[in-house]
Amino acid sequence: MDAERIPPHPDLGEITLQPVLEALVDPVRRRIVTRLYDGAADVKCGAFDLPVSKSTATHHFRILREAGLIRQYYVGTSRMNTLRRDEIDQVFPGLLDAIVSADRAAVH
Repeated sequence: MDAERIPPHPDLGEITLQPVLEALVDPVRRRIVTRLYDGAADVKCGAFDLPVSKSTATHHFRILREAGLIRQYYVGTSRMNTLRRDEIDQVFPGLLDAIVSADRAAVH
């Protein structure tokens, strides 16, 4: 992996509740988090079926990354996304489970 191409991510000790909750208030970002939560593999940005333009999707991924919810890296020309589930569970136990569960309940 080319370290120069990895966007900055907050360290575990820098992740705070306010930006995490602000990131999760948006339904598009919750959709991204839920997809990553459900998946066994990392997902490239272009593989998400989002109801927004590419530039707006890029903005949503940046908000999630800067809040510390996802980690991004490149494989070739694809920017890959992974949920920092174990790390978030260390800082905020049960938060992702509750968010994903509530989001699913709202959809049905």
